[in-house]
Amino acid sequence: MPLTDPASLRVRYSLVLALAAFASGCAQTPAATPGRCEHARYGVHDPAEPINRGIFAFNRTVDDYALAPVARGYRKLPGFFQAGVHNFVANFGEPKVFVNDLLQGNGQRSVNTLGRFVINTTAGIVGLVDVSGKLGIERHEADFGQTFGVWNIAAGPTVELPILGTANLRDATGKVIDFMVSPFGDNSSTVDTLGTLNTAGGIVDGRAQALPLTDELRTRPDYYAALREAVAQRRADVVAEGKLGAVVTGQSTCPDEENADE
Repeated sequence: MPLTDPASLRVRYSLVLALAAFASGCAQTPAATPGRCEHARYGVHDPAEPINRGIFAFNRTVDDYALAPVARGYRKLPGFFQAGVHNFVANFGEPKVFVNDLLQGNGQRSVNTLGRFVINTTAGIVGLVDVSGKLGIERHEADFGQTFGVWNIAAGPTVELPILGTANLRDATGKVIDFMVSPFGDNSSTVDTLGTLNTAGGIVDGRAQALPLTDELRTRPDYYAALREAVAQRRADVVAEGKLGAVVTGQSTCPDEENADE
Protein backbone atom coordinates (compact mmCIF):
# COMPACT_ATOMS: atom_id res chain seq x y z
CA MET A 1 0.00 0.00 0.00
CA PRO A 2 1.52 3.39 -0.91
CA LEU A 3 2.64 5.53 2.03
CA THR A 4 0.52 8.40 0.69
CA ASP A 5 -2.67 6.32 0.69
CA PRO A 6 -5.23 8.04 2.99
CA ALA A 7 -6.01 4.80 4.81
CA SER A 8 -2.31 4.21 5.49
CA LEU A 9 -1.86 7.75 6.78
CA ARG A 10 -4.86 7.36 9.08
CA VAL A 11 -3.37 4.19 10.54
CA ARG A 12 0.01 5.85 11.11
CA TYR A 13 -1.52 8.92 12.77
CA SER A 14 -3.78 6.70 14.90
CA LEU A 15 -0.74 4.77 16.14
CA VAL A 16 1.10 7.98 16.99
CA LEU A 17 -1.93 9.37 18.85
CA ALA A 18 -2.40 6.10 20.73
CA LEU A 19 1.26 6.06 21.76
CA ALA A 20 0.96 9.70 22.83
CA ALA A 21 -2.06 8.92 24.99
CA PHE A 22 -0.32 5.89 26.54
CA ALA A 23 2.89 7.80 27.25
CA SER A 24 0.91 10.74 28.61
CA GLY A 25 -0.87 8.43 31.01
CA CYS A 26 2.43 7.01 32.21
CA ALA A 27 3.90 10.48 32.57
CA GLN A 28 1.04 11.48 34.85
CA THR A 29 1.30 8.36 37.01
CA PRO A 30 2.45 9.40 40.50
CA ALA A 31 6.00 8.27 41.13
CA ALA A 32 8.26 8.23 44.11
CA THR A 33 9.25 11.80 44.91
CA PRO A 34 12.32 13.11 46.70
CA GLY A 35 12.02 14.51 50.16
CA ARG A 36 11.90 18.18 50.98
CA CYS A 37 15.59 18.60 50.15
CA GLU A 38 16.23 17.23 46.69
CA HIS A 39 20.03 17.49 46.63
CA ALA A 40 21.76 14.13 46.88
CA ARG A 41 24.80 13.70 49.09
CA TYR A 42 28.09 13.43 47.26
CA GLY A 43 31.81 13.23 47.83
CA VAL A 44 34.83 14.41 45.86
CA HIS A 45 38.04 12.38 45.63
CA ASP A 46 40.71 14.07 43.53
CA PRO A 47 44.07 12.31 44.05
CA ALA A 48 45.37 13.47 40.63
CA GLU A 49 44.46 17.11 41.24
CA PRO A 50 47.77 18.59 39.95
CA ILE A 51 47.40 16.73 36.64
CA ASN A 52 43.70 17.52 36.45
CA ARG A 53 44.38 21.21 37.00
CA GLY A 54 46.90 21.18 34.14
CA ILE A 55 44.32 19.64 31.77
CA PHE A 56 41.73 22.06 33.13
CA ALA A 57 43.97 24.99 32.19
CA PHE A 58 44.12 23.66 28.62
CA ASN A 59 40.35 23.14 28.54
CA ARG A 60 39.76 26.64 29.86
CA THR A 61 41.94 28.14 27.13
CA VAL A 62 39.98 26.26 24.46
CA ASP A 63 36.75 27.37 26.08
CA ASP A 64 37.78 31.02 26.47
CA TYR A 65 38.89 31.40 22.86
CA ALA A 66 36.56 29.02 21.00
CA LEU A 67 33.59 27.39 22.72
CA ALA A 68 32.33 30.17 24.98
CA PRO A 69 32.49 32.94 22.31
CA VAL A 70 30.58 30.74 19.85
CA ALA A 71 28.03 29.90 22.56
CA ARG A 72 27.53 33.59 23.38
CA GLY A 73 26.96 34.34 19.71
CA TYR A 74 24.52 31.45 19.51
CA ARG A 75 22.51 32.86 22.43
CA LYS A 76 21.97 36.06 20.43
CA LEU A 77 20.21 34.15 17.64
CA PRO A 78 16.39 34.17 17.49
CA GLY A 79 14.74 32.13 20.22
CA PHE A 80 12.91 29.86 17.80
CA PHE A 81 16.22 28.89 16.19
CA GLN A 82 17.81 28.04 19.54
CA ALA A 83 14.72 26.08 20.56
CA GLY A 84 14.83 24.12 17.30
CA VAL A 85 18.48 23.17 17.77
CA HIS A 86 17.93 22.24 21.41
CA ASN A 87 14.88 20.12 20.58
CA PHE A 88 16.66 18.38 17.69
CA VAL A 89 19.68 17.50 19.84
CA ALA A 90 17.44 16.26 22.66
CA ASN A 91 15.36 14.14 20.29
CA PHE A 92 18.40 12.61 18.58
CA GLY A 93 19.63 11.49 21.99
CA GLU A 94 16.35 9.85 23.02
CA PRO A 95 17.29 6.33 21.74
CA LYS A 96 20.29 6.28 24.11
CA VAL A 97 18.05 7.53 26.90
CA PHE A 98 15.65 4.68 26.07
CA VAL A 99 18.48 2.12 26.22
CA ASN A 100 19.55 3.39 29.63
CA ASP A 101 15.96 3.46 30.90
CA LEU A 102 15.79 -0.25 30.06
CA LEU A 103 19.19 -0.97 31.63
CA GLN A 104 17.98 0.78 34.78
CA GLY A 105 14.87 -1.41 34.80
CA ASN A 106 12.49 1.52 34.57
CA GLY A 107 9.59 0.54 32.31
CA GLN A 108 7.58 3.70 32.87
CA ARG A 109 10.38 6.03 31.85
CA SER A 110 11.28 3.86 28.86
CA VAL A 111 7.69 4.12 27.57
CA ASN A 112 7.80 7.91 28.02
CA THR A 113 11.07 8.10 26.12
CA LEU A 114 9.87 5.90 23.27
CA GLY A 115 6.66 7.91 23.03
CA ARG A 116 8.58 11.19 22.94
CA PHE A 117 10.90 9.97 20.21
CA VAL A 118 8.16 8.64 17.95
CA ILE A 119 5.94 11.69 18.37
CA ASN A 120 8.68 14.31 18.04
CA THR A 121 10.36 12.57 15.10
CA THR A 122 7.08 12.46 13.17
CA ALA A 123 4.76 15.26 14.30
CA GLY A 124 7.72 17.33 15.54
CA ILE A 125 9.59 17.31 12.19
CA VAL A 126 12.67 15.25 13.12
CA GLY A 127 12.50 16.63 16.64
CA LEU A 128 12.70 20.34 15.80
CA VAL A 129 9.45 20.89 17.71
CA ASP A 130 8.89 19.37 21.15
CA VAL A 131 5.33 18.21 20.53
CA SER A 132 5.63 15.68 23.36
CA GLY A 133 6.41 18.41 25.87
CA LYS A 134 3.27 20.25 24.81
CA LEU A 135 1.34 17.02 25.47
CA GLY A 136 2.77 16.80 28.99
CA ILE A 137 5.31 14.05 28.27
CA GLU A 138 8.38 15.56 29.89
CA ARG A 139 11.92 14.66 28.92
CA HIS A 140 14.35 13.22 31.43
CA GLU A 141 18.06 12.48 31.43
CA ALA A 142 19.55 9.00 31.29
CA ASP A 143 23.09 8.08 30.30
CA PHE A 144 25.56 5.31 30.96
CA GLY A 145 27.20 7.16 33.83
CA GLN A 146 23.80 7.45 35.51
CA THR A 147 23.08 3.79 34.81
CA PHE A 148 26.34 2.74 36.48
CA GLY A 149 25.33 4.88 39.47
CA VAL A 150 21.90 3.23 39.61
CA TRP A 151 23.75 -0.09 39.64
CA ASN A 152 25.62 1.24 42.73
CA ILE A 153 29.01 1.43 41.02
CA ALA A 154 31.13 3.94 42.93
CA ALA A 155 31.78 7.34 41.40
CA GLY A 156 35.55 6.98 41.69
CA PRO A 157 38.13 9.77 41.54
CA THR A 158 37.77 13.04 39.65
CA VAL A 159 39.01 12.91 36.06
CA GLU A 160 39.59 15.98 33.90
CA LEU A 161 39.16 14.94 30.27
CA PRO A 162 40.68 16.99 27.42
CA ILE A 163 37.87 18.97 25.74
CA LEU A 164 35.17 16.87 27.48
CA GLY A 165 35.82 18.49 30.84
CA THR A 166 35.33 17.50 34.46
CA ALA A 167 33.83 14.15 35.47
CA ASN A 168 34.31 11.31 37.88
CA LEU A 169 35.76 8.01 36.66
CA ARG A 170 32.32 6.40 36.47
CA ASP A 171 30.92 9.17 34.26
CA ALA A 172 34.09 9.35 32.17
CA THR A 173 33.71 5.64 31.40
CA GLY A 174 30.07 6.26 30.59
CA LYS A 175 31.02 9.02 28.13
CA VAL A 176 33.38 6.66 26.31
CA ILE A 177 30.65 4.04 26.00
CA ASP A 178 28.20 6.73 24.89
CA PHE A 179 30.49 7.62 21.99
CA MET A 180 30.85 3.96 21.03
CA VAL A 181 27.13 3.06 21.10
CA SER A 182 25.03 4.02 18.08
CA PRO A 183 21.37 2.91 18.36
CA PHE A 184 20.77 4.09 14.78
CA GLY A 185 23.50 1.92 13.22
CA ASP A 186 26.18 3.15 10.81
CA ASN A 187 24.82 2.10 7.44
CA SER A 188 22.93 5.23 6.43
CA SER A 189 24.42 8.43 5.01
CA THR A 190 21.34 10.28 6.23
CA VAL A 191 21.90 9.10 9.79
CA ASP A 192 25.59 10.00 9.51
CA THR A 193 24.68 13.51 8.38
CA LEU A 194 22.12 13.92 11.15
CA GLY A 195 24.68 12.59 13.61
CA THR A 196 27.22 15.19 12.53
CA LEU A 197 24.64 17.96 12.86
CA ASN A 198 23.66 16.61 16.25
CA THR A 199 27.25 16.58 17.48
CA ALA A 200 27.91 20.15 16.35
CA GLY A 201 24.58 21.41 17.62
CA GLY A 202 24.94 19.55 20.89
CA ILE A 203 28.35 21.08 21.64
CA VAL A 204 27.20 24.64 20.96
CA ASP A 205 23.76 24.30 22.55
CA GLY A 206 25.15 22.49 25.59
CA ARG A 207 27.79 25.15 26.15
CA ALA A 208 25.18 27.88 25.74
CA GLN A 209 22.94 26.20 28.30
CA ALA A 210 25.84 26.08 30.78
CA LEU A 211 26.92 29.71 30.35
CA PRO A 212 24.93 31.16 33.27
CA LEU A 213 26.38 28.60 35.67
CA THR A 214 29.98 28.82 34.47
CA ASP A 215 29.86 32.64 34.40
CA GLU A 216 28.87 32.54 38.07
CA LEU A 217 31.47 29.92 38.97
CA ARG A 218 34.21 31.98 37.32
CA THR A 219 33.68 34.63 40.00
CA ARG A 220 34.72 32.18 42.73
CA PRO A 221 38.28 32.29 44.08
CA ASP A 222 39.04 28.81 42.68
CA TYR A 223 37.16 28.14 39.42
CA TYR A 224 38.48 24.59 39.12
CA ALA A 225 37.30 23.57 42.60
CA ALA A 226 33.96 25.36 42.19
CA LEU A 227 33.25 23.62 38.88
CA ARG A 228 34.38 20.26 40.28
CA GLU A 229 31.93 20.62 43.18
CA ALA A 230 29.07 21.75 40.95
CA VAL A 231 29.57 18.82 38.56
CA ALA A 232 29.78 16.34 41.45
CA GLN A 233 26.54 17.68 42.94
CA ARG A 234 24.69 17.63 39.64
CA ARG A 235 25.75 14.09 38.80
CA ALA A 236 24.83 12.86 42.29
CA ASP A 237 21.38 14.37 41.76
CA VAL A 238 21.08 12.70 38.33
CA VAL A 239 21.92 9.29 39.82
CA ALA A 240 19.46 9.82 42.68
CA GLU A 241 16.78 10.71 40.13
CA GLY A 242 17.52 7.54 38.19
CA LYS A 243 17.17 5.43 41.33
CA LEU A 244 13.83 7.05 42.11
CA GLY A 245 12.61 6.69 38.54
CA ALA A 246 11.08 10.15 38.82
CA VAL A 247 11.64 13.22 36.66
CA VAL A 248 12.83 16.13 38.79
CA THR A 249 11.32 19.23 37.16
CA GLY A 250 12.55 21.88 39.56
CA GLN A 251 15.70 22.75 41.43
CA SER A 252 16.04 22.29 45.15
CA THR A 253 15.72 25.34 47.35
CA CYS A 254 17.45 23.60 50.22
CA PRO A 255 20.85 24.66 51.50
CA ASP A 256 23.81 22.61 50.35
CA GLU A 257 24.38 19.55 52.45
CA GLU A 258 27.76 18.56 53.83
CA ASN A 259 29.82 16.37 51.52
CA ALA A 260 29.60 12.68 52.23
CA ASP A 261 32.57 10.39 52.01
CA GLU A 262 32.51 8.07 49.00
